[in-house]
Amino acid sequence: MERDVIREGIGESEVYLDFIESVSRAAKVERPVILVGERGSGKELAARRLHYLSRRWQGPLITVNLASLPESLIETELFGYESGAFTGARGTRKGRFEEAEGGTLFLDEIGLVPLSVQEKILRTVEYGTYERVGSSETRKADVRIVCATNADLQRLAREGKFKEDLLDRLSFEVLFLPPLRARGEDIMLLANHFATRMATECQLEDIPYFSPEAEKKLKSYSWPGNIRELKNTVERAVYRSRSQEIDDIEFNPFLNPFQKLEKEDKDAPFSSYFLKDYPSVHDDVDVFFLSKALRESDGNQRRAAERLGITYDQFRGVYRKLSERIKLALKEG
Repeated sequence: MERDVIREGIGESEVYLDFIESVSRAAKVERPVILVGERGSGKELAARRLHYLSRRWQGPLITVNLASLPESLIETELFGYESGAFTGARGTRKGRFEEAEGGTLFLDEIGLVPLSVQEKILRTVEYGTYERVGSSETRKADVRIVCATNADLQRLAREGKFKEDLLDRLSFEVLFLPPLRARGEDIMLLANHFATRMATECQLEDIPYFSPEAEKKLKSYSWPGNIRELKNTVERAVYRSRSQEIDDIEFNPFLNPFQKLEKEDKDAPFSSYFLKDYPSVHDDVDVFFLSKALRESDGNQRRAAERLGITYDQFRGVYRKLSERIKLALKEG
């Protein structure tokens, strides 16, 4: 199982291989690691690699997504509680530190932990002990901590939102995941991998391939959602395609086709006018362009004229004719 997890990381780019080498080195040292990366860049996969390449690989790997927990529940989730510790605590419950005994505890979005809980984590990291909520019994913790974040923890520490002592203890090693846009040839390697898997899921007879135009789009896109976004985009393209060649790539599935029609109507604002409306429409156009040029020129009429590609005298002639309307347009923003 652990080898399958390790093989899920696909990449041949130099920046990705350097990162994997750093993960492999850090895995063998029994110290905390902080993984820093954008959303969708593979932080959990990197945490799994750290675990399965370590001496703890036969122990449990416990993952806690702190972003999914209310602040009031984070302490009990991590350290457990005794019966009667608070209203509704009708039984004893193990915390994630206890469940991870002998293995690795992966704390995703560590920057969201409240200061009060940070203090307790600090003591656990420093002394290897903790207590369940509502208990005075000290328990030992044989756990390696791996954290992940896309926040600037140093900035949070300077602002007093993250304990500097805890940051010092957790940052034995800090590894930065390369964003997908920095991984070059890995984009198409991953795209073809996801396309093949989706074709299998859809029971397609032929392996799909991307047209040159589609490949160009995939390579030039910035991928703010990284690998997760690439996977969704490719899988959507495969299942929608009516042929083996994939040509249509849609990056934003929320584009509303009906809004597009409305926009096209707005792009032709004069289609409903009659020829006799020409004088008034002409003035409307002048007011729009002169006021826009003035806004972009901080009210300087000479610069506004230059932006419009007309002489200053031409600008002044139109401005004098429509000055009241232009001033009103500027005031209305």
